[in-house]
Amino acid sequence: MEKKFVYDKETAVVETSRGKVRGYMYDDMYIFKGIPYAKAKRFHAPEPADPWEDVFQAISYGYVCPLLDQPMPGPGELMVPHRYWAMGEDCLNLNIWSPGLDGEKRPVMVWLHGGGFFAGSSIEQIAYEGENMCKLGQVVVVSVNHRLNVLGYCDLSPFGEEYANSGNAGTDDLVAALQWLHDNVEKFGGDPENVIVFGQSGGGAKVTTLLQTPAADGLFAKGINMSGVIGPTLGDSKGNGEKLVHALMEELHLDDVKGLETVPFDALAAAYNKVKPDLEKAGEYVGGTPIPNAFYKGDPNVHGFRKETEHVPLMVGSVFGEFGSFAPTPYDRTKMTVEDGIRYVEEEVGKEESKELIELFRKAYPERNPVDIMTMDFIFRTPEIPYIQARSKCSGGTWAYLFNLDMNFDGGRTPWHCADIPYFFHNTELAAYTQEAGVTERVEKLIFDSVMAFAKTGNPQNPEVPEWPACTPEKEYTLVIGKETAVRENFDHELIPVLGKCMGPVYARNMEKRMKDVQH
Repeated sequence: MEKKFVYDKETAVVETSRGKVRGYMYDDMYIFKGIPYAKAKRFHAPEPADPWEDVFQAISYGYVCPLLDQPMPGPGELMVPHRYWAMGEDCLNLNIWSPGLDGEKRPVMVWLHGGGFFAGSSIEQIAYEGENMCKLGQVVVVSVNHRLNVLGYCDLSPFGEEYANSGNAGTDDLVAALQWLHDNVEKFGGDPENVIVFGQSGGGAKVTTLLQTPAADGLFAKGINMSGVIGPTLGDSKGNGEKLVHALMEELHLDDVKGLETVPFDALAAAYNKVKPDLEKAGEYVGGTPIPNAFYKGDPNVHGFRKETEHVPLMVGSVFGEFGSFAPTPYDRTKMTVEDGIRYVEEEVGKEESKELIELFRKAYPERNPVDIMTMDFIFRTPEIPYIQARSKCSGGTWAYLFNLDMNFDGGRTPWHCADIPYFFHNTELAAYTQEAGVTERVEKLIFDSVMAFAKTGNPQNPEVPEWPACTPEKEYTLVIGKETAVRENFDHELIPVLGKCMGPVYARNMEKRMKDVQH
């Protein structure tokens, strides 16, 4: 079918609070790229973008936040397909895909990208494209760039009130983006009262951070946290930035903290990368993640969820293998019998030590060969269980899922961190590794329809899934998604602590080689 394209002076022009923007129409969607939602001086709070008189040409993606290191392509690109874009500190911009500029109030899906709080961008992964979600779901899709790493999460508060929230500047940017959407998205066909923030990995952690940020109250109605409960890996920063800032000034030969605002970013990044290891080793603040203060109330697994967000329903989930599935295994799991798998685990972990582990695994995952213990995640799942329990205590709308679909990759691979993203966006056509006849389309529909049901009603229940109750503090009803999908109750709660205990040393040995070739 022919896809219509229109770019002229009338078709996709919207009057925003700062001036007119002009996008384009393609395949019955209105697309706007790189719209400035705010501006900010380095280390300072965002401010409204300067108004413009001429029509802003929103036809190209804007700058993405500069990274601390040059990204390096590698063999992991087949597993997590990426692209890279022009970087610049003027990166407070967003992209919009809309089915119509007609005043209809559609759900607004706001994507928060992964990469922790230090890397990534709104367009970095190919599967982040918003066209299919927009057209097939009839929702407005938004992706957001914001400050990261030393630009977005570096605490200078000991050096003056103007820097009071520099340690959370990146989150402050997200609040500014949500405020811009609240003020403008209705003109793009969206409902400002039904904004859904969703993200994976660091993006999922940002969903949690916004729940714990009072300034974001009322700016979003629902949340989806995908592989974003990562415990200490993305945990809150502790202390303050006094020693870090002094180290940066010494390295850069600066006498005044103000100099950090104007030094070229490459020099700032090089200095940060040089001083960070020693400070980190000494247990000092190095930034890179949010810091609890008057703006941000802290990790809910430590401080509890804020009562002001009790009305916000949440979907929370992770992936069977996460980081453990990135590297090839030294065995061919497709040719292993159950007995072979048991023997392999016993050899790696110890026969006596692995007895309970294997028993609990077979109970939780009767469809899997026990050898999959070797790639199974516990880094994410360990903090995720109490997170879901805590959220269930303060909200009647918390749904749990686990992506358990093996990939048709390298003879068959347990699913890895980011493997589920194309299914959420209905973008499996953009990721070669997802393709499996008779499986891909069915699982994609199940996940996408659940996400769209949640966006529209606050409940993911839909005809594609079995009965899927909201969790309670006592019972986690997890939608385990695979070739066969089922809801399982507390199915791995006994397994996960034993897995962490038994596999911790093995996992530590394998992590470096599993992660070195993969951007995520």
